[in-house]
Amino acid sequence: MLSPRKVRHRKQMKGRLRGKAQRGCTIEFGDYALKAVGSGKMTAQQIEAARIAINRKVKRGGKMWIRIFPDKPVTKKPAETRMGKGKGSPEYWVAPIKPGRILYELAGVDEKLAVRALALAGAKLPFPTKVVTRRTSL
Repeated sequence: MLSPRKVRHRKQMKGRLRGKAQRGCTIEFGDYALKAVGSGKMTAQQIEAARIAINRKVKRGGKMWIRIFPDKPVTKKPAETRMGKGKGSPEYWVAPIKPGRILYELAGVDEKLAVRALALAGAKLPFPTKVVTRRTSL
């Protein structure tokens, strides 16, 4: 699973996911991409599950770029614990996603296969996505 090696602060506030993505919203490397249409938090496990789905579909052909990284900790208090006594310990890592953000990019595969693979990966995510090409994203 993806997680940062070292962080300045162990715990962060939740924050809000308002507005559209300001950066990371254009195709930079590949020819086809999976773009977020809605907002949400993507866990390291979901990033990995979508990556595996893409790789299985394209049978390790072509090149793939993952354009997101889970760098925000999510804390949890133990089960059956009374209120108070501070914030829980970090349990897992998430990447906050805003609409318009490019999540994965693909190159070196034909269009039909790329669209199918990216759509399959989008089904594993907790928010709506769409497949875009270098032509349609401009």
